[in-house]
Amino acid sequence: MNNIPKINLGIVAVSRDCFPVELSKKRKAKVLKECQAKKTPLIDIETIVENEKDALKALEEIKKKNVNALVIYLGNFGPEGPTTLLAQKFDGPVMFVAAAEESGKDLIHGRGDAFCGMLNASYNIGLRKLHPHIPEYPVGVAREVADMIAEFIPAASVISGLKKLKIFAFGPRPQDFYACNAPIKPLFDLGVEVMENSELDLYDIFLKAKNAPEVKKIGADMAKELAKGNTYPDLLEKLAQYEVALIKFMEENLGASDYGVFANKCWPAFESHFGFVPCYVNSRMASRGIPVACEVDIYGALSEYMATCATELPATLLDINNTVPGDMYKEAKDKVKRYKSSDLFMGFHCGNTASSCLLDGEMKYQLIMNRLMEPGKEPDITRGTLEGRIRPGDMTIFRLQSTANAVLRAYIAEGEILDIDPKSFGSIGVFAIKEMARFYRHVLIEKRFPHHTAVAFKHTGKALFAALKMMGIEDIKFNLPVGTLYKSENPF
Repeated sequence: MNNIPKINLGIVAVSRDCFPVELSKKRKAKVLKECQAKKTPLIDIETIVENEKDALKALEEIKKKNVNALVIYLGNFGPEGPTTLLAQKFDGPVMFVAAAEESGKDLIHGRGDAFCGMLNASYNIGLRKLHPHIPEYPVGVAREVADMIAEFIPAASVISGLKKLKIFAFGPRPQDFYACNAPIKPLFDLGVEVMENSELDLYDIFLKAKNAPEVKKIGADMAKELAKGNTYPDLLEKLAQYEVALIKFMEENLGASDYGVFANKCWPAFESHFGFVPCYVNSRMASRGIPVACEVDIYGALSEYMATCATELPATLLDINNTVPGDMYKEAKDKVKRYKSSDLFMGFHCGNTASSCLLDGEMKYQLIMNRLMEPGKEPDITRGTLEGRIRPGDMTIFRLQSTANAVLRAYIAEGEILDIDPKSFGSIGVFAIKEMARFYRHVLIEKRFPHHTAVAFKHTGKALFAALKMMGIEDIKFNLPVGTLYKSENPF
């Protein structure tokens, strides 16, 4: 994927001037060695920061070595001023972590007091209004610190991606999807650019791509990808033309941004003019790390992109759609594992999920739109979905959303897609999340989240939670276990 950042992670050690600087140097060297053994790329910043001049020198070295995410390592107590000044001046995600004492045989000249130093640093972090990543227990020996560093990388990718992201929107939100409409001011607060366009602009770039030389090549690639699922070969040229139009528009309009995603109006007028539904193209874009959210869901596109950065895998946008019937639950008793019936729901969308995330994906027509636009007729303008059962495996549902009064809030829940036939149409699967019923009522409904959720195809809650904290998001919800009540939950 070339639409997500490559993290060049550096480590800089700090040392309080009343401690031997060699202590930080030696401990940092052990961390570097552990990271190398774990195949976690880490760039050594040789400057040890003891004062403000050292902090400036370290920043020069960081720039020279193209570091875009930074681990600040308290090898000993560390000077809180220069340490946090370094974090403030560095233009990228920062992690603070501290060294634990290594041996009871060396607690006079070898004691570092970094446990205490993290407390001092945390106060200065607050003074400077910084939001670095601080692990749950940010103190450890070299092996433990190396594990924390590896966990920081996906969160750093999310932060780096958002700082250079541009969301392209085409069309207004449909009237019956006001849930997808939300203020864009908080996006600018995050450093995300937004470029809104009309549906006519979208049609214009599509027409201009008609004779582009890339169309035939992309059409052939579509045929290869679909293989036996290429049920409408006559449609591929139009779909390829649309894909070329989106890619060219993105390349020509990124401007000061490095990465782009889309939130496009896809019905009902779209089909009448373009002659197809755009779902399959959206699925292919997602495969390249360029989510295209349906129904001009700007925050849906943002959430998909964050999930993509965190996993380096395609994400998708699905409706938290329908319940699983009781008879299906009973029939699949050997496959529902430890989940209750109310833990299950079906995640569905028309056909926008990447082919790599489906079992036997096949191009079909959008049944709901066909009922509306071509009642009783053979599908024509409603063709172009990629449908199939979503692959079983781990997943995370996630959404970052602005309220009507421009306050950002988010939810994260990990679970799995079960190996159960959903017996329906679209890109669809049976999803399982522990205590989903309570989460649905007291988070999704209570907090007024829309019906769309971003789906990451692995467990990535830890990275997303860390990224949200670094972004300064205070309201982050997740599914609570039995016995722990939500604030709005009836205790009786």
